Amino acid sequence: MSKTADLRLPDPSRWKALAFIALAQLMVVLDATIVNIALPHAQTALHISDANKQWVITAYALAFGGLLLFGGRIADLWGRKRTFVVGLVGFALASALGGAAQNQAMLFGSRALQGVFGALLAPAALSLLAVMFTDARERAKAFGIYGAIAGGGGAVGLILGGFLTQALNWRWTFFVNIPFAVVAAAGAYFVIREPAGSRNRSALDIPGVVLSALGLVSLVYGFTRAESAGWSDGLTIGMFVAAAVLLLAFVLTESKVASPLLPLRVVLDRNRGGVYLSLGLAVIAMFGLFLFLTYYLQVVRGYSPIRTGFAFLPMIAGMITGSTQIGARLMTRVPARKLMGPGFLVAAVGMLLLTRLDIDSSYAAVVLPGQLLLGLGMGTAFMPAMSLATHGVEPRDSGVASAMVNTSQQVGGAIGTALLNTIAASAATAYASSHAALGARDPELLKLQAMVHGFTGAIWWAVGILVAASAIAVTFIDAGRPGSGPASGGPGAGADGVEDEVRVPVVAH
Repeated sequence: MSKTADLRLPDPSRWKALAFIALAQLMVVLDATIVNIALPHAQTALHISDANKQWVITAYALAFGGLLLFGGRIADLWGRKRTFVVGLVGFALASALGGAAQNQAMLFGSRALQGVFGALLAPAALSLLAVMFTDARERAKAFGIYGAIAGGGGAVGLILGGFLTQALNWRWTFFVNIPFAVVAAAGAYFVIREPAGSRNRSALDIPGVVLSALGLVSLVYGFTRAESAGWSDGLTIGMFVAAAVLLLAFVLTESKVASPLLPLRVVLDRNRGGVYLSLGLAVIAMFGLFLFLTYYLQVVRGYSPIRTGFAFLPMIAGMITGSTQIGARLMTRVPARKLMGPGFLVAAVGMLLLTRLDIDSSYAAVVLPGQLLLGLGMGTAFMPAMSLATHGVEPRDSGVASAMVNTSQQVGGAIGTALLNTIAASAATAYASSHAALGARDPELLKLQAMVHGFTGAIWWAVGILVAASAIAVTFIDAGRPGSGPASGGPGAGADGVEDEVRVPVVAH
């Protein structure tokens, strides 16, 4: 195979563009957790019932998760820069509506709109990186920064959410998105120059859009409802059945139409399929832990919201170190599976330490080392995963390939929150029943012990899930060094989008 030299000079503004893309990604990831801290205060202010409070989270999750594939395809069709800027402006307007909400309907509506524009923004951001950074070492650095933000931004949201809620009020957890979005949109408009010839101008696959959106909404809502209504609830089961039927119809449709919303060549590649599956499993474990540690620190240990946020800093530090100092430095030297597999195992060891939690555990002895190992392992694994998810993809497919990364994370988050919380609740109930004598003497102590017992029981499941993610990464991913050749079918790539020494198989289309 010939190696034609790439005579096109790299975009001199690409690093400035990365700053604005990273800022937008930080805003989206922050929003996933910052609202959780403010939710009790918003519920009281707007008189939202306990039965309806979940819709503050669910409205966003349904819109975001259901429309991600559509957002990725729009990015390929409209152009990634345009989609990125529209997503930012829309997200800012939706955030302003949420901050100004006078009743629960306004708040729920604003969260749904945030999800809609987030579904445009998130895949456009990642696919811009995929088409702008094709040099091996530069791509490693760019995705290292992006991976660190994607992994650690949620914990930063806990800190910022706690500060804004305590120092100002809950409305500022929405208003804070506006300056992020305005700066990122203005910078993107003036700095980003999308490479020519990378759009997919084929007609939009309307049946695929409808089937995928309805299927993903049913799946996400099924897991969300299971958390509150139980797994045996009739509507919960109905949502899962509907999701299975709709998503199967979606796959059959995509295999037959001329211009599919999700070309099956994107997901049938064993490397990208392995990334999507292992990343989704890892997010299941991580999102569940965020929930448990937040409740453990605030309810069991009595931490304030701000102190709880700062207690997550070691995890952020671990993620940044793993992503930028380990993953980014090694991804051009070793195969992706040798970073992702061990990375998920290190995270599993950190999770294993957290199974030792009890009501008076030392933060320094248990929580701190557990978070450090979890963050270090996740950061190391996320780095090559983010890069490999779009590596070797044709430029016209980079938007939808990026959307699949976000979809696996969003669905994984919904599953993690519902599945692990249900396991924890069941374990806590069983513990309380078997220790009724203690409840008669000290009901508050029994409540806390049962809660922690439930958390540790669910964390054991999270350990197993991370081990499974490691096994999938090692088994499925057989690509060479993901940063060692041009990506996304860029200049200098062979027919399959990679150079001679990196053979990333791509399913024929």
